[in-house]
Amino acid sequence: MFIQPIYNILLLPDVTYYFKKDFFADNAGEVKADTDILFMLLKDEAADRELTPEDFYPIGLSAKLESISEEDVVQVRTLERVDIVDPVIENGEVHASFTVRPSAEDLTEEEKQTAFADLRTDLLRFVQGYQWGLWARGFILQRKNIYDMASSLSEYLNLDTEEKYQILSADSVRERYALIDRAIREFMEIAKVSSEAQEAQKGDQEQLYREAALKKQIDYLQKELDDMHPENVSDVRKFEKKIAQSDMNKEARQEAEKVLGRMRQEGKESHEYGLLYDYLDFVTSLSWKAPEYTPIDLERAGKILDEDHYGLRKAKDRIIQQLAVMALNRKQYGSILLFVGAPGTGKTSIGQSIARALGRKYVRISLGGIRDEAEIRGHRRTYIGAMPGRIMEAMKRSGVSNPVMVLDEVDKLAKDYGGDPASALLEVLDPEQNSTFTDHYMNVPYDLSNVLFVCTANTTDTIPEPLLNRMEAISFPGYTAVEKYHIAKKHLIPKAMDTMGIGPDMLSITDSALRKIIDEYTMESGVRDLKKSIETICRSAAVELVKEAQSRRISVTKNNLSDHLGRKQIRTERKLTAKTPGVATGLAWTRVGGAILFIETKLIKGKGKLLITGQLGDVMKESVQIALTLVKSLYPKESRIFEDHDLHIHIPAGAVPKDGPSAGITLTAALASLVTGSIVDTDLAMTGEVSLRGGVIPIGGLPEKLMAAQRAGLKKVLIPADNVEDLEDVAEEVREKLEIIPVKKVTEVLKKALG
Repeated sequence: MFIQPIYNILLLPDVTYYFKKDFFADNAGEVKADTDILFMLLKDEAADRELTPEDFYPIGLSAKLESISEEDVVQVRTLERVDIVDPVIENGEVHASFTVRPSAEDLTEEEKQTAFADLRTDLLRFVQGYQWGLWARGFILQRKNIYDMASSLSEYLNLDTEEKYQILSADSVRERYALIDRAIREFMEIAKVSSEAQEAQKGDQEQLYREAALKKQIDYLQKELDDMHPENVSDVRKFEKKIAQSDMNKEARQEAEKVLGRMRQEGKESHEYGLLYDYLDFVTSLSWKAPEYTPIDLERAGKILDEDHYGLRKAKDRIIQQLAVMALNRKQYGSILLFVGAPGTGKTSIGQSIARALGRKYVRISLGGIRDEAEIRGHRRTYIGAMPGRIMEAMKRSGVSNPVMVLDEVDKLAKDYGGDPASALLEVLDPEQNSTFTDHYMNVPYDLSNVLFVCTANTTDTIPEPLLNRMEAISFPGYTAVEKYHIAKKHLIPKAMDTMGIGPDMLSITDSALRKIIDEYTMESGVRDLKKSIETICRSAAVELVKEAQSRRISVTKNNLSDHLGRKQIRTERKLTAKTPGVATGLAWTRVGGAILFIETKLIKGKGKLLITGQLGDVMKESVQIALTLVKSLYPKESRIFEDHDLHIHIPAGAVPKDGPSAGITLTAALASLVTGSIVDTDLAMTGEVSLRGGVIPIGGLPEKLMAAQRAGLKKVLIPADNVEDLEDVAEEVREKLEIIPVKKVTEVLKKALG
C-alpha cells in the first residue's frame, strides 16, 4: 500500500476514478495493478507550502489500483472511508495508519434507487434544450448510482474543499445523499441563473435552491472582485472577515452577525446604515483575544519605578507586592489600587510606569466632572447619537484586552438625573463581576478581568463607601523640600530644557536658586508649581539665547532669579512672632497639601454673645462650642468674664472656606490662653479633635500637616497619641526638625501650650 495526498477532489466510496499515471509521481515506483492505496485529503492552505501533519483532514479513503492502460491511464476503485491515525512526515514522505470508519446505513436500497432516479430524471430534463444536451444525456444514463454521478460531475459542481470533505465525512448515508443531491441541484440552478433563457422557477423547493444558488454566485463574484481590488472591498465583506478573524465570545458573535445581516439588507442608501457601520466597526476593533502570560521581572519593575519617580517608597513597595502576586498566579490578580494624595505628587504618572514595567499598553480616563452613568456604561443604540462608554472606548483605544487603565480623579464623580456614575463603576472595579461587563451600546458581555485598574483621587471623603470598599487606598504624601530638589534636578529641569530646545551647555540653574524657588516661589505638596516655575525660567532663557544667537551660557542664580520669575507670588505662612494671649497655631489639611492655621480670639464688652468669622463650616463651629464648654469647665473662675463680654473667634484667610474637627485642641488652647492671660508658645503648633470628656481624638492628613509645620519654621507639634503610628509615613527630614509630642487629654495640651 502507498499513501497518496490529494487536493480538492470529491472522494466517495465505491466509485471508479481515472488518473494520469504522472498524478502518482511521488509513488511512481509502486504504481501497478492490485496495489492498495490510501487517499488522504489535503486542506487548501497546504497547497503552497511544505506539508505538516495538521494539513491533512482526519478522514480519508482506502482504494485499489485495478489497472493501467497503454495510454498510462490508471483505473482506481475506492473502497471504504477510514480514520487516519497519527500521520507523520519524514524526509518528505507521508506515513500513517488507519482504521475503517463505519457508515450509518439509514437508507434502504429502494430509497437509494428512488433518490438516484429522481435526480437523474431532473438532470435529463435540465440538459434538454442545450446544444450539448444529447451528449450529456448519454453521459448521465451511463451513471450507475448517485456516488458515480457526483464524482463524474464534481469538476462542474460549485464546491470548495471544505464542502467536499463534508460530504466524505458524513457518517449518515441519508445525510451524504442529501448533501450530494443539494450540490447537484445547486449546480443546475447556477447554470440556469447564468443562462439568458432563464425561466421562472416553480414550487417552494425550487425557490430555495435558486436563492442558495444566487447567494453562492454573488458571494463568489464578490470574492473575485475583492481579490482583484482589495482597496475596494465592500463594507459587508470587510466586516465578515473581521468577525471571522476575531475571537469574540458566542453572544458577541451572534449580535455582530445579526447587525451585519441588517446592514446587508438595508443597503447603503438606508438612514440606519451609518449606525450599523459604526457599531460593527467598534466591536470588531476591540481585542477579544485572551492575553498570553508575560513573565514579570520584579527587579526590572523596581528599577523603572525608581527611574521615573523619586521617593514614594511605601507606594512603590505596595506596587511591587501587587506585581509579585500577579507573577505567582500567572494572571491578573489582587486589589484595585487607589492612589490618594495632593495634586502633582505623581499619582497619574506612576500608572504609566506600571504599564512600562509590565510591558503593557497604557490608557487613562479622566472621571472629573462626569455626572451621567451612560459615560461609563454607554448609551443604548435606540438613542440618537448613541456612543459606547469611556471604559470600552479606552479598551478600543488600547487595542489589547489587558492594558493598564488609570481612572483619574475618581473622587470628582458627580451624580444627577442622568444617574450615578460611581455606581456604574462598581461592576467595572469588582473582579468577581467585571469578567462579564456589559456596555449598553455593545449589549454583549466583555471580559475586563485582565485589565489592571489603577485609580487616583485627591481625597477619599467624596468617594461613596461601596466604591471605596472595592479599592485599596495608598497614600501619596506631599514631597519635602529635599525631595522636590532631587525631583527638579533629576526630572523637571532636564525635561523642561529638552522641551524648549535648550541644550545642557546653554543653561544652568544653581542649587541655591533651585532651593529658593522651592522655598519662596511655591507652596504645594506636589511639584506642579515647581515645574511651571522651571518652565518659565527656560522660556525666559530661550528669549535671551535667540536674541544673542546662543553666544553665551545663561546661569540662573539666587541673586538673578527674580529677573526670570519676577516678584514672589507666594506668601508663605510663617510662625507667629508677636506673643499675644488668645492666639494659637493649628495645622490643617487641604487638597493641595498641609497648611498652618492661626486661631485668634478676642473679648469685648458686651452681653456674652459669640461671634465666629473666617468662613467656618458646621463641623468647625461645633468644635468651637465644645472648646468653649471645656474652657468654662476647666477655668470656672476665669470664665466668668464671658458673662459681660462678647467673644469673637476669627480664623484668617477669610476668603477660604474651612471645616473639619482637627482644630479642636487649638481652639481650646486659644480660649484658655485668652481667659488666663497666658501666651501660647509661638514655636508650637497643634492638631487634634477634642471630645466633651476632654479626650484628644485622632485626625487624618498627619504627614501633610507636619510638613506644613516644618515649612513654617515651627519647632514643636502636639498630635493625638493615637496618631503616633502614622509617623511612619512622615519623611525622616521632617521628623528630625520637629519635636513631636503625643497627647491624650486636653489637660496635657494646655500644660504643654500654656506652660
